[in-house]
Amino acid sequence: RMAAAPPSYCFVAFPPCSKDGLVVFGKNSARPRDEVQEVVYFAAAEHEPGSKVECTYIEIEQVPRTHAVVLSRPSWLWGAEMGANEQGVCVANEAVVTREPASESEALLGMDLVRLGLERGATAKEALDVIVALLEEHGQGGNYYEDGSSCHTFQSAFLIVDRNEAWILETSGKYWAAEKITEGVKCICNQLSLTTKIDAEHPELRNYVKSQGWWNGDSDFNFSEVFSLADDHLACCSGRESLEKQGGDVSAQAMIDVLRDKDSGVCVDSESFLTTASIVSVLPQDPSFPCIHYFTGTPDPSRSIFKPFIFVDDVKLVPKVQSPSFGNDDPAKKIPRFQEKPDRRHELYKAHEWARSLLENDQDKGQKLMRIMLDLEKQGLEAMEDILSRTEILDPAEVVDLFYDCVDTELKFFK
Repeated sequence: RMAAAPPSYCFVAFPPCSKDGLVVFGKNSARPRDEVQEVVYFAAAEHEPGSKVECTYIEIEQVPRTHAVVLSRPSWLWGAEMGANEQGVCVANEAVVTREPASESEALLGMDLVRLGLERGATAKEALDVIVALLEEHGQGGNYYEDGSSCHTFQSAFLIVDRNEAWILETSGKYWAAEKITEGVKCICNQLSLTTKIDAEHPELRNYVKSQGWWNGDSDFNFSEVFSLADDHLACCSGRESLEKQGGDVSAQAMIDVLRDKDSGVCVDSESFLTTASIVSVLPQDPSFPCIHYFTGTPDPSRSIFKPFIFVDDVKLVPKVQSPSFGNDDPAKKIPRFQEKPDRRHELYKAHEWARSLLENDQDKGQKLMRIMLDLEKQGLEAMEDILSRTEILDPAEVVDLFYDCVDTELKFFK
């Protein structure tokens, strides 16, 4: 049977479960242990008519205008595991296995669709429409890992969130179904979760599954039951209970705590997979307040710091969390692909490797370092809470260097 999908977890909490009219989003990205994730920002841009955009494996038509985006992504590919745009939309994806084998032929990756949805969608619903239209036109497929020896392919699920609502989108090939969420806590992981509550779907979905003999048309249409491999459809999500226990108080800190939890399995650290990066976003339902996006940029959230980013014009770029670029010489771009693996570690990643060995080899020094790091993180969280509780409008100059300074301070501690 197909290789297991990496067990990432994505969450969203809406009022009344979350605090003070905030929508809180989070994801742990579980990927192959040695893969490096970078945090990258792309400014909004206008594009010439007829121009193309080169995704991980294929080139597609560009749109006239793309939104500014901030992404956490495996540094060998074009798309992203998770990210946000300047309009207050967040998208994360999950690799899933369905009864339909995922295509090995190179098309759009689920991770490319994350970035395309963010660049082109001003609301969660728009991002969903963008993703399903591109799926219809180009399909999904190709290697999910930087691995020259075998092709790992998956179908995709997405959590798409804005200040007002979220959509869970699950796909198999070009077929899809989606559920709209406006309250409570929702979690998606690496298996299908949609059942009979479907708020949007591929127009041919039901005819297609009937023609495959997967559904007779008489019983209630249950997406996960129809598309899951027989033994796969289990209730997912150990993290949801811990968020629900917060009883109306889910905040950025509460989401971070859930993402750090190794006992629940949400923070993956196994033989083949590791949480290689994490994100938490806070989206105030009142549009006069800015959205705040926290990124680690480093593996294992229980040993990483969540650093805040706010979209403003001319936001300062942060090369220290960007991997080196190999241009057209990148083995991911040459055919046959992935014949060698270049060193993709960025400066913050390297500093973390040093810190990790300290944590493992010198308990006292390691714990002291961890306390300093968590204290630094707490200062950031408190400063952001202050921004969200003010009455006056945020001055962009105040946060233009925000993420840059946080990364810089973190690096100074390691030195």
